[in-house]
Amino acid sequence: MENNNNNNNNNNNNNNNNNNNNNNNNNNNNLNNISIEIFSPQKRLPLKHTISPLIKNNNNKIKQESNLNSKDENKDMEMLNVDDIKEEEEEFNNNEDNELFQSKKLVIPGQTISREGEYLKGHGTFNDGSGSLVASVCGTLDKVDRLISVRALKSRYHGEVGDIVVGRITEISSKRWKVDVNSRLDYILMLSAINLPGGIQRRRTSADELQMRSFFVENDLVYAEVQMVMGDGSVAIHTRNQKYGKLQNGHFTKVIPSLIKRSKQHFYNLECGVDVILGINGYIWIADSEQQRTQQQFIQKHEKEPTFDPSIPIIIPDEIKQVSKDSRDRIARVKNSISLLENGFLLIHQKSIMNVYKLSLKMKLQSKDLLHPQYIKQILTVLSTTSDNNNDDDQNDQMN
Repeated sequence: MENNNNNNNNNNNNNNNNNNNNNNNNNNNNLNNISIEIFSPQKRLPLKHTISPLIKNNNNKIKQESNLNSKDENKDMEMLNVDDIKEEEEEFNNNEDNELFQSKKLVIPGQTISREGEYLKGHGTFNDGSGSLVASVCGTLDKVDRLISVRALKSRYHGEVGDIVVGRITEISSKRWKVDVNSRLDYILMLSAINLPGGIQRRRTSADELQMRSFFVENDLVYAEVQMVMGDGSVAIHTRNQKYGKLQNGHFTKVIPSLIKRSKQHFYNLECGVDVILGINGYIWIADSEQQRTQQQFIQKHEKEPTFDPSIPIIIPDEIKQVSKDSRDRIARVKNSISLLENGFLLIHQKSIMNVYKLSLKMKLQSKDLLHPQYIKQILTVLSTTSDNNNDDDQNDQMN
């Protein structure tokens, strides 16, 4: 009797386990019948649910009992109108692309720039698996026709024909100088691409090659223009114009090249009496305007003398080289203003330099105080608010 009871209990337990397994299988089947398609967050689409037949029947029974006429609502719940969503998505992407290119928006690595086949791949971009164009570096967008590239915020300088640069002589070789311009390679300044003393126009001879050190030596600073970009990546520069040449008796500083604003002119005579050369390569030359003018007049006068010998370097007297204390203070203030703009990652140009310069005078700060963290924060805050107000005024003028 006891054995029969035990067997019956075991059978009942087995039946219960089988029932539980069947229930679990049914629940799993019900869950498997629900398919969820998740769209990428960039497209900002909601979820699309396909409801299983079992859940659909249960919902219909409940709604029939409550006498609700909801046939149209059931259809809307079963499937979203994907066509309308796609149209909204395309319109949104088109508007976003237009705003992206018109404002030269800042992009970050991994951000989708355009969809498949719309634009050509340029520097700083790559095609992902789906065919979309994606940014590979952090920077601003540059668009030329259908070619899109991303200009990195912090990178080495890449020369283009016509760029105004400031460089330093690093090496003298056969009929050429090598110049450091903050690039991947040293640029080349050929003997035939310099302006001879006195502005003489003639062919370069072997005597000129022997006298190359009378023109430029190592560590000399030069003001030049990009002449040609070679196929192998090397770049040639020239100083054939009277306004280009050797830079003397001033202050040299370096900033990030992307902060230099491109313009038609890069040599500025600031109203504070300081000359500034903003090289597109990020090298900047600062000097006193009056001293540079006197120095240039002395050199031109010396070159016109009958006894002038181009093979002998011109020695500038100390009284011409001398810079007054007030001039040094103005040069230091301009230099620190440039450093402050770089610290705040703001564009460096004539107007921005003078804004910082005048603001420091208004706050009665010394030149050295411009680099104090407290004053840097205050000045950058004022600059950001004034720039926002100027942008709003420009937009209102355009609307009117």
